[in-house]
Amino acid sequence: MIIPAYNEEAGIAETLRALVHAPDFGPDIEVIVAANGCRDRTADVARGFGVKVVEIEKASKTAAINAAEEVATGWPRIYLDADIALAPQAVRALGEALATPGVHAAVPRPVVDVDHSSWLVRAYYDVNAQLPVFRGRLFGRGVIAISRSVRERFDEFPDIIADDLFLDAVVAADAKREVDVPVRVPAPRSANDLVNRLARAREGNEQFQAWARAEGEPQQLLADPVKGSSSTSWLRDVVLPAPRLWPAAVCYVAMTALAARRRRSPNWTPRAGWGRPESGAPEPAGEVR
Repeated sequence: MIIPAYNEEAGIAETLRALVHAPDFGPDIEVIVAANGCRDRTADVARGFGVKVVEIEKASKTAAINAAEEVATGWPRIYLDADIALAPQAVRALGEALATPGVHAAVPRPVVDVDHSSWLVRAYYDVNAQLPVFRGRLFGRGVIAISRSVRERFDEFPDIIADDLFLDAVVAADAKREVDVPVRVPAPRSANDLVNRLARAREGNEQFQAWARAEGEPQQLLADPVKGSSSTSWLRDVVLPAPRLWPAAVCYVAMTALAARRRRSPNWTPRAGWGRPESGAPEPAGEVR
C-alpha cells in the first residue's frame, strides 16, 4: 500500500493508527508513506508507526507514488489518499476481489463525510454524489487497488494531477469491481475549501484529457478512456428526476461556477485544495456489509 502525503503531520497519525494499530493488521500488508514536498513532520510521524517512509523534495503526488514504487514489493498494489482511514479488513477485501478471475482493479463503496461541513458543502454533495459519471469508475474513492498485470502495463505514473483518472482509464470496464466495503471520503469543511478542491479537480480533468489526446504510446494504455464530463448531466440525470434537489442544485451550480472562476485567477495554483480537509479523518472503513 502506497500513501502519498503532503504536509500531513496533523492527520497522518489518524490514518496510520486505523491501519497498523488494528488488531488484525499483519505482515501481509505492506505500508509505504511517500512524503513529498513536506515542510512539516509528516515523515517523522509516519516513521513512528514503523512503516516504510520515502521522502522527495518535489511536491507532487504522482512523483511520490513513483518514488514509493521503487521500494514497494507487495501485491496487489493499493494507493491510498492520506486523509482516508482504511482498516485491514477493507484492505483484504480489496485483495480478495482482485483474486477473482478477470478482475484487475477494485475500489470500496464511497460515503462522502459531510458531518463537519457547512450547509453549502452538504447541498453541493447532495447532487454530486449522485452523478452517473462515478458509476463503474475508480475515481472519487481515495483508494484504488490494482493487480500486478495492470501495473506492468506502464513504466510509471505520468506527471499529471489526476492519478485516479489515469488508473481508471488503463483498466478495462469489465475488469473493475466495487467492493461492498464503505469508505468515508472527507468533504471540505467550508465553501471556500470546496471551491479550491473543485478548481483543482477541474485542472486535473483537463490535464488528463490533454495527456489522453497525446499521440504515441500513452494512447495504447487506454483500455477504458474517460470521456469529458457532460455539462448537463447534473440537471438531466440527477435534479430533474428528483425535484427535492432543486434547492441543492442552486448551490451545486454556484460552487461549480466559482471554481471555474477561481481557476482562472492569476494567483491560483493547482496546489490549492490539496491536502487534508479541516474536518479531519473519518472513522476507518472496513466493515463488510
